[in-house]
Amino acid sequence: MGELPATYVEGFHDKEAVLRMPYRVLGKTGLSVSIISLGASSLGSVFHATNEEECIELVKEAVRSGINYIDVAPFYGQTKAETVLGKALKVIPRQAYYLTTKVCRYGATPEDMFDFSYERAVKSVDESLARLNVDCIDILQVHDMEFAPSLDIVLNESLPAVAAIKAAGKCKFIGITGYPMDNFRNVIEKSKVPIDSILTYCRYSLNDTSLLGLLDFLVERGIGIVNASPISMGLLSNRGPPEWHPATEEIRVACKAAAEYCSERGIDIAKLAMAFSLAHTTISTTLVSTSSIANLRRNLAAVTAVLTEDEKAAMEHVRKEIFDKLSSPHWEQKEVDKYWEQRGGKPQSA
Repeated sequence: MGELPATYVEGFHDKEAVLRMPYRVLGKTGLSVSIISLGASSLGSVFHATNEEECIELVKEAVRSGINYIDVAPFYGQTKAETVLGKALKVIPRQAYYLTTKVCRYGATPEDMFDFSYERAVKSVDESLARLNVDCIDILQVHDMEFAPSLDIVLNESLPAVAAIKAAGKCKFIGITGYPMDNFRNVIEKSKVPIDSILTYCRYSLNDTSLLGLLDFLVERGIGIVNASPISMGLLSNRGPPEWHPATEEIRVACKAAAEYCSERGIDIAKLAMAFSLAHTTISTTLVSTSSIANLRRNLAAVTAVLTEDEKAAMEHVRKEIFDKLSSPHWEQKEVDKYWEQRGGKPQSA
């Protein structure tokens, strides 16, 4: 049993569940965050149709059970996720959670998907605050920096805008998100705006541990580390990834082989994937998104789950015999290239 975090609210929380939940400090922010956190993208029906009432109950149950970190963005469902989350937050004490959202990624089509300008970020946060029914965001993040025409606009417009938003009292901390590892190092080293946290996805999982190469750099600077999608957006599951998944064919084949190896032994690879991601103590929290209360409860159970010897052996096998043999564990640049192809090419000045 642990200690009660600052987000504990007597009369609202399930005290025993909160005491079972491990918490880790998110870098220099000082925030003590649950090791599993709620990614709210699913509330925007980005994966499949959702039931709004269940989504609202899911958020309440997640927070009541000790999850105190919630991540969302205006892009998810093109504002739907923020709107549904805002309805849930109306009935949850503000003290009970830390809330993060993002700027710079918005629309559904390539033409209106990104805007890294200062002016749009300043306007965006006011829109998000209204949808979320709060007056301050705990961490405001620049969303998916790799899609900017150049990192210069992130450094010269997006981040200064977030700094101005912070100065106005509309957010407390500043974060950056994305997929390529090198971008985090470049932006953190060059930015005149201090960075408090980073969020990346599918970079610390059974099939890809690229985040490890950046950990010392981040820890030395006191930057909080948020990992997202321990099952690699469905790759590490029995059902497999959605059709739109950007993984290469080599990665898809390897993940399918790993899932089948586990399944043949009566083992759920998703359980192994969760255990693997949650175990790294330098990573403050791991975001998991779902719109299903049943899935939420399985995710919560993963926090205290102890792997059997057979499960540990299966994890070791798929890591060494399947994933370590990949020529490349990631799909770097694939999504960005597709985006600029749809836009008719990257601007020459970039």
